[in-house]
Amino acid sequence: MTANNTQVNKEKILSVFHAQKANSLAIGKTTARERIRKLQKLHDLVMKYRPEIREAMYKDYRKPAAEVDMTEIYVVTSEIKHAKANLRKWMSPHYVPTPLAFTGATSWVQYEPKGVCLIISPWNYPMQLTFGPLVSAIAAGNTVIIKPSEFTPHASVIMRKILEELFDESEVAFFEGGVELSTALLQLPFDHIFFTGSPQVGKIVMKAAANHLSSVTLELGGKSPTIVDETANVKSAATRIIWGKFSNNGQICIAPDYLFVHESKKDAFLDAVGQRLKSFYGDDPATSENYMRVINAKQYKRIKSYLDNSVAAGAKIKFGGQVDESDNYIAPTVVENVPLDSDLMQEEIFGPVLPVITYSDIQEVIDVINAKEKPLALYIYSHSQKNIDRIMKNTRAGGTCINNSDVHFFNYHLPFGGSNNSGIGKSHGKFGFEAFSNARAVYRQHIPGALELLLPPYTKLKMKLIDWTIKWF
Repeated sequence: MTANNTQVNKEKILSVFHAQKANSLAIGKTTARERIRKLQKLHDLVMKYRPEIREAMYKDYRKPAAEVDMTEIYVVTSEIKHAKANLRKWMSPHYVPTPLAFTGATSWVQYEPKGVCLIISPWNYPMQLTFGPLVSAIAAGNTVIIKPSEFTPHASVIMRKILEELFDESEVAFFEGGVELSTALLQLPFDHIFFTGSPQVGKIVMKAAANHLSSVTLELGGKSPTIVDETANVKSAATRIIWGKFSNNGQICIAPDYLFVHESKKDAFLDAVGQRLKSFYGDDPATSENYMRVINAKQYKRIKSYLDNSVAAGAKIKFGGQVDESDNYIAPTVVENVPLDSDLMQEEIFGPVLPVITYSDIQEVIDVINAKEKPLALYIYSHSQKNIDRIMKNTRAGGTCINNSDVHFFNYHLPFGGSNNSGIGKSHGKFGFEAFSNARAVYRQHIPGALELLLPPYTKLKMKLIDWTIKWF
C-alpha cells in the first residue's frame, strides 16, 4: 500500500475487515482438531519454504542462514509444536472452586476467542514476530489481519506466499504498506491488537485502541541493563553477552543495552570480550558472513550519531568503531567511560554498540537502573546468591536471565513481555493463547442454593444468617 492508492486500499481493508467480522463466529467455533490441523499446515509450509525464507532475510539485511534458522524458523516451529501439544487442554473448561456459601453450583473458566485481531509486526525479526503471535491467534480461534514492516520487503513476500497458500483472507489477511496503512488499520474496531515495536509508537497504538476499547498486547523495548559482578565467570559472561548483543546486529528488543562490570573484573572481562569478538567475527567483521548489517540508512545514522556524540563527550572506543555508510555497516563496538547523560545511556541503542561502565558498589548500579523506565529484560552474571537476590528484589523488569542473555525468550513455558514502558501483556505458549482469548467466567446452578434463603424481605432471622455467613464463609 502506498500513499498514492491509500483510498483504494482503505476500501479493500474495510471489505476484508467486515468479511472477517462475519466469519469470526464460525472460526471461533472450530474444534481443537481443526485448529491443530491449521497449525500443522503452517509448520509444514514454513519448513517447505525454509530456503526461500533464508534467502529473503539475507536480501533484506544480510542475515546469516544460521541466525534465520535459530531465531526465525525455530522460534515459530517450536511455538507451533507447543501449541499443538497443549491446545486441547487450553481450550477445555478450567474448573475452579465454588465458595461454600454458594453450594449447589459449579464454576469454570472457558477461554473463547476475542474475534477479529490485528497483528502489527516489526522489521528486526520479521517472521518470528509475525508468525509467533499468529500461532497464538490461530490457536485461540480468531480471524487476523497482519501488517508487517515495510523495511523487510523480501521477508514480506515469502510470508504472504505462505499465508495465501493456507488461508482465505476472510480468516487471515496480509496487508503491506507504511505509516498510512497502519493509520488506516488502527481506525477500525479490532477486538484485540498485538503490536511489537518502540514505546513511542506503542503509545500511538494504545491511544487508537482506546477509541474502540480494544484490548492490546504491546511488546515494546527500552534499555535492558546487564550486570557482571565480582563473582562472575568472565569468560562465559563475555561469550553470552557478546552473542546476545551482536547477533542480529544488536537489533533486538531484549539485547543487552548497557553493561555494568565490577571494577575487579573489568580488565579480564574486556580481554575476554576482545577474544570473543575475534572468534565470532574475525579480524574484520565487515567481511564476515556471520555479521549482519543495520537495516537501513536512517537507523545507521541514528546509531552513529549516538556513538559520535558519546565519544565527543568523553567516551572511549575499546573495540570496533569502524563504519561504512554505503553499506549501513557499524562494526561490533564496545565503548568505555560513557557519560550517564549521553545518548548511549539515555536512548535505546538497538544496534551494535555496547557501553561498558565500571562500578564498585552494587547500589550504584541499582540506582541507575531504577532511575530509568522499567526495562524489557535485565541480565545478571553472578555466583553470589546475595547479590542476585538484592538485584532481583530492588529492581523491576519484564524478564530476567541469570548467567545468560536473551534466551528466556526461547522458553515458551515462560511469559514474555514488558512492564509499563517496555510493554503491556504477555505472549508465548499458553500466555499467548490467553492474550488472544477472553477468559469467560461460567457459573452453573444445579440445586437451590443458600443465597435463596437470604432474599427479601430481610427479616431479623435473615440478618442473623447474613452476619453468620460474613463471619464464617
